[in-house]
Amino acid sequence: MIETAGLTKEYPGVTALDRLDVTVGEGVTGLVGANGAGKSTLIKILLGLVPATGGTARVLGHDVATDGGRIRSLVGYMPEHDCLPADVSASDLVVHLGQMSGLPYAAARERASDVLRHVGLAEERYRPIGGYSTGMKQRAKLAQALVHDPRLVLLDEPTNGLDPSSRDDMLSLVRRIGTEFGIAVLVTSHLLGELERISDHVVVLDGGRLLQSSATTDFLHATGSLLVEVQGRHDADQVLGQALVDAGLAARPAGDALIEVDIRDERTADVVRDLAVDLGLGLVRLQERHHRIEDVFREGGAGSVQPT
Repeated sequence: MIETAGLTKEYPGVTALDRLDVTVGEGVTGLVGANGAGKSTLIKILLGLVPATGGTARVLGHDVATDGGRIRSLVGYMPEHDCLPADVSASDLVVHLGQMSGLPYAAARERASDVLRHVGLAEERYRPIGGYSTGMKQRAKLAQALVHDPRLVLLDEPTNGLDPSSRDDMLSLVRRIGTEFGIAVLVTSHLLGELERISDHVVVLDGGRLLQSSATTDFLHATGSLLVEVQGRHDADQVLGQALVDAGLAARPAGDALIEVDIRDERTADVVRDLAVDLGLGLVRLQERHHRIEDVFREGGAGSVQPT
């Protein structure tokens, strides 16, 4: 779907993308990075809206440097920022943009009705967008990205400004696009947990550089340790941690009153449980620890990216 080789974008005094080599295939691909990591710049280059300084990029087999118009006719794009006309209904907007993408009027109206229903705006589609909530505006932006039945959609921070409930709904929609609709998705976010939940593949950027690109499951593999949380006294984690060390287990603080314990054998969890009981502590959590996307940023020294 997307392939870049040595892609570079430089502004005066700033390198937005630094020799980026990325391949994006079918399914849902998450593009994660702190604000300023180069996510939006990459999307604009892929759409042929901004020229690269160096390197190459192809979208659906088309060169972004020469075939921008063709790419934009095949790709759906949901911008990050609020850009919707306040005095136009979602129905009229989506129909209009469907026509701009090459659909005849009748087909554009039919497609607009379908996609607005899919994104949950069937009842509100004739209201002026200016009266919409933030969540409804994000759904309208998603609808216009889908109206022309694209092979690929680029979604730039689709959960931006949403409350937790609306964020969950939007993430479910994004996942459905990549699974039920069969449309490839490239979705950006600075919230790590979002991409772990919905992506088949994750691309991690930091300062315009590629930190890692791999299947989501590769980020979430087991670490060979347990995460333990106990309560019952103010220093419960310290008391249990010392008891675990005295019992011959490797244990260390893991932040937020958590203890990380290396798994020695199949009885390690039983030892943790029994020691907590002997000490009169309540065992709140005992689970196998997995790597997360945030570990890539921590190990790579990346900028501030929120885990949830």
